[in-house]
Amino acid sequence: MNIKEAKEQIVWTLQAYFRKDAFGSYRIPIERQRPIFLMGPPGIGKTAIVEQVAQELGVGLVSYSMTHHTRQSALGLPFIEHKIYGGKEVAVSEYTMSEIIASVYDKMEQTGWQEGILFLDEVNCVSETLAPVMLQFLQYKVFGRHRVPDGWIIVAAGNPPEYNRSAREFDIVTWDRLKRIDIEPDFTVWKEYAHTRHIHAAVMTYLEIKTKNFYKIESTVDGKRFVTARGWCDMSDMIVLCEEMQHPVDRRLVTQYLQNDAIAKDFAAYYDLFTKYRTDYQIDRILDGTEDDVIRERAAAAKFDERLSLIGLLFEAISTEMGQVMDSYHVLRELKTSLTAIKKSWKAPVRAPGEELQLVMDHKRNALDKGRQAGVLSEERQRRSHFLLQILTQEKERIQSEEDHAKAFALLKKDFQSRVKRLNDQSADVNRHLSALLHFFRKTFSSGRERVILMTELMSCRHTTEYIHLYQPADYFANSQELLVHDRGLQLSDEIKKLALEDD
Repeated sequence: MNIKEAKEQIVWTLQAYFRKDAFGSYRIPIERQRPIFLMGPPGIGKTAIVEQVAQELGVGLVSYSMTHHTRQSALGLPFIEHKIYGGKEVAVSEYTMSEIIASVYDKMEQTGWQEGILFLDEVNCVSETLAPVMLQFLQYKVFGRHRVPDGWIIVAAGNPPEYNRSAREFDIVTWDRLKRIDIEPDFTVWKEYAHTRHIHAAVMTYLEIKTKNFYKIESTVDGKRFVTARGWCDMSDMIVLCEEMQHPVDRRLVTQYLQNDAIAKDFAAYYDLFTKYRTDYQIDRILDGTEDDVIRERAAAAKFDERLSLIGLLFEAISTEMGQVMDSYHVLRELKTSLTAIKKSWKAPVRAPGEELQLVMDHKRNALDKGRQAGVLSEERQRRSHFLLQILTQEKERIQSEEDHAKAFALLKKDFQSRVKRLNDQSADVNRHLSALLHFFRKTFSSGRERVILMTELMSCRHTTEYIHLYQPADYFANSQELLVHDRGLQLSDEIKKLALEDD
């Protein structure tokens, strides 16, 4: 199955394992809650989906790579305990608590989360001395004398032997106690994740054209040559920073992430073209509706792969604007909730307005720290929480010298209304840019397929979809009805695949 289907299976399994009866006992007893085992090639996103599941279910997460562990750190250190048996004192060898089990208890103490995921990566690549201990743990959830705490589910991951020479095969007894999920690379599914990660448009458009280069592992006389989903993600992050710092993005950089010389060379050449398109097409002018005939004529005469690059650049620009609007929208929603609570509490105040607002800030900062420690906050949620704290800090400074609670709240309310107005103005600009963009496509491309690709991309990205449903840009829906976006999107997907094959 693909990584998205695997994630769904993990979510459904954990929801079942966490389900309790009327007496508070788990419906599936602890001893029958099979560990989930994710089997798939490296760099496919196994760790990422486990983190996402913990965030979405709001449970704790403790992660370990088992290749870093010895028998002693996993099992615990031996010590001598003296006991009385049959009236005689005897020395008995016991073990201290495993570092891994202790980490679960530490997480529970730090965060208060009583349920969570214990994620163990590369469990089928452990050393020979640790292998028997690991198999016993997967079967019985026990390291030495210490069990995984109730409410903590084991999720393990490993690579098939063809990808890792140190990988070992489990016996039937072990497999019969696990829920095994086999995962295969799938670019279409990865693309949904890539949009949420804001993967660089050059990477996205290149892989649209050369989908066959998304994931590849080959054995050569010089060793393994590979490209993985993880490599594309990490390289994208570096490209963004290199562009900010005005450092070159060339083959020397690309080969550090794409460890297949042919694909690295191909992408480096494509990136040079992509950056040239970014300059030549003057994306800002297209969004403002001020592009000239030269730009339209070049786009109309361009080959399909160049048009795809242009679409990628335009999608990157408009989706970034939509994402900024949605960040502001969600932060203001949470700010409104906070202001509503503040208004209720200030009916019978016991402190000055600034002091009481500080208590609200402290509570939110503690919740942010706690959620970050527990591993249940996504990067998006953390970013929005930081934005909210920045606003509350500004509001505290605004009312710091005001002693009257009613006047202080009037100041907060006035500022909130001005922020809402700025958000509405911002969304109006985005709708105007989207209209200009679609108008450019109508005037430039006769077939309509370029508009279909753009609008299909907009509906495949979570924050752009959320924006469209919230702000209802009229031109988007008019074009969707005119072009029958869903059906045409499927046809164009086949055309893009055909293009990639023709380039071989």
